[in-house]
Amino acid sequence: MTSPHSPVRIMMIAPTPYFADRGCHVRIYEEARALIDQGCDVRIVTYHIGRDMAGIPTYRIPQISWYQRLTAGPSWQKPLLDLLLLFKAYSVANSFKPDIVHAHLHEGAFIGLLLKPLLGTPLVMDFQGSLTTECRDHGFFKPGSFLDRIFSCIERYINRKADAIITSSTAGCTALKQEWEVPAGKVTAVIDGVDTEQFRAYPRHEARKRLGIPEDVRLVVFLGVLNTYQGIDLLLEAVALLKKQGNNIHFLVMGYPDESYRIKASEMGVADLITFTGRIDYKEAAFLLSAGDLAVSPKLSLSEANGKLFNYMACGLPTLVFDTPVNREILGDTGVYAEYGNVTHLAKCIVELLADEARLSALSSAVRMKAVEEHSWISRAASIKSIYLNLLSKTGCRK
Repeated sequence: MTSPHSPVRIMMIAPTPYFADRGCHVRIYEEARALIDQGCDVRIVTYHIGRDMAGIPTYRIPQISWYQRLTAGPSWQKPLLDLLLLFKAYSVANSFKPDIVHAHLHEGAFIGLLLKPLLGTPLVMDFQGSLTTECRDHGFFKPGSFLDRIFSCIERYINRKADAIITSSTAGCTALKQEWEVPAGKVTAVIDGVDTEQFRAYPRHEARKRLGIPEDVRLVVFLGVLNTYQGIDLLLEAVALLKKQGNNIHFLVMGYPDESYRIKASEMGVADLITFTGRIDYKEAAFLLSAGDLAVSPKLSLSEANGKLFNYMACGLPTLVFDTPVNREILGDTGVYAEYGNVTHLAKCIVELLADEARLSALSSAVRMKAVEEHSWISRAASIKSIYLNLLSKTGCRK
């Protein structure tokens, strides 16, 4: 047992190719970094691929040459990686002696549940969205199918067995309590945050010079994973509509996997209006975002958080999104909302915003202020640490 005055030792289980410059990984990284600043001792156990981030000890499963996928989404290959992750986490725990196992995603929580009787440590699950819904969103199986029912049963079991659950949105917290019948006392919303020192506005002309985008062009930016449920297909439709209307608006699409969307943009005749950058280093994201006049996130998933919005806000970018509870929670009255899934309205909002310089300026100031005052990772980490200490007090694991 450790002294109550020694650092709380946290083993994070991350069943993903951390770090690969996407939203889920940003939450893992920023949480770990902020918890270390709060005096915790944090170790991350993850897959064999990805890159280590400075200042956070990271342990990886053995190299698997045939699995090099960095993109999000379910795969039938992952159970083998998760089995190796179970053994690796157990090995790390034997030497590290964690006070808390902090498991990201349902796969991580399932590993944590298998380890719990061996380690005797409380399990905190970091819920970033429904496992079953994510699989549906990615087309892994159809609603109501046999696999859908199996995954739903597994998800319900994990949700109920975790000692505490933190969610990346209030909507996720509500869903766990109402749809999955998790006791309210076990669930706490700790929404994503942002490092407002790293994410800030950089000189616009310098960012555009690096990207090769002229100063006089109106520019809409997107940063994130490129797939259907992030709304990229709808964004391309909006670009096509704007081109048909004769609008001179350019789009900067930063993220991956991008090859299929480059092809699709070409087939739709809008490749000349879009700059695809491919994968962007997290450390470069703020600088490149600063090239934009307006940021957009046409994300369709109703079950997941939308972490990119915090980065947009901290960079002072007016932000246009579909009208969802998660987006409303993050942006409040500083956001601009298009009708959910409506391409025509999305395009209309883009045109109207870019034509209103005074509104763009007001929104830029408002989103930056809200990011600084309400969405700091410092306050988020303090909330998570208090959950740790409460669990340790209840279980008597820290004497």
